Amino acid sequence: MNRTINYHITEKDAGLRIEQFLKRKGYSSQNLAVIKRMPQSVLVNSRHYYMKDILKTDDCLSIHIQETSCSEKIPPADLPLDIVYEDEDLIVLNKPAKMPTHPSMNNYTNSLANALAWYYSKQDKPFIFRCCNRLDRDTSGLTVVAKHLVSGNILSCMAKGRKIQREYLAIVRGSIKPVSGTITAPLSRKEGTVIERMVDWEHGEHAVTHYQTIMEKNGHSLVSLRLETGRTHQIRIHMKYLGYPLIGDYLYNPDMEHISRQALHSHRLAFTHPITGRYMDFRTPLPEDMAQILR
Repeated sequence: MNRTINYHITEKDAGLRIEQFLKRKGYSSQNLAVIKRMPQSVLVNSRHYYMKDILKTDDCLSIHIQETSCSEKIPPADLPLDIVYEDEDLIVLNKPAKMPTHPSMNNYTNSLANALAWYYSKQDKPFIFRCCNRLDRDTSGLTVVAKHLVSGNILSCMAKGRKIQREYLAIVRGSIKPVSGTITAPLSRKEGTVIERMVDWEHGEHAVTHYQTIMEKNGHSLVSLRLETGRTHQIRIHMKYLGYPLIGDYLYNPDMEHISRQALHSHRLAFTHPITGRYMDFRTPLPEDMAQILR
């Protein structure tokens, strides 16, 4: 991907070295090391500068990111994409259920990454897959993918720092009591399996989920869930721990009467844009297989 990012230097930032200024913008040391090796990557007022050079008030600093390689082992595949938003720095997608995020041994050409590789290959653009909030194969909904190394690093740091707001919608059988609350229960890998997780008060990692019942219909409850941490299978395990496992969950509650996958949808994604600083808030409605349960 080619991306030129321009910064107008104000009096507040005058006197900083370029590398100091960029680090304050969220660039990592590794980002700077890679960018330095790119041709004509650092310009001030259209002239080549070095990372150690000093910025002055009203300078125009231009960072030219030039990535020419593609993700290895992600063959392009002509699969449909539901693009919610796209700009020069990121793309937000509504991932369908049954589609893995990354390729794996048994899902080598049917993942979201394969679809994006095809999408950008048709535009003759190199693309390195940098997904910032991976969804399970059978979880539908919003996910954000960075389009270059700088937005990728900043979004990754935001995710680790819990600065990306994630809200999910889930369906469980029965009436949840209490109707809202917070589940705090540490999670760890279940012994004897590489996939399943469990509540583990002795060795588990800290995990917090906030939930709120939205509606009850046809013997089921629609629940809104907000993640404070992002552990593997966190919502699925926490709701089971509460006594209301997600329907359709083949691992933790194989209740397949109304749906053939866990009834979980990434409904809302909100964050500050990694480059422009603009607040962004995306929402997507329930997919049909979940919506029909509540009609």
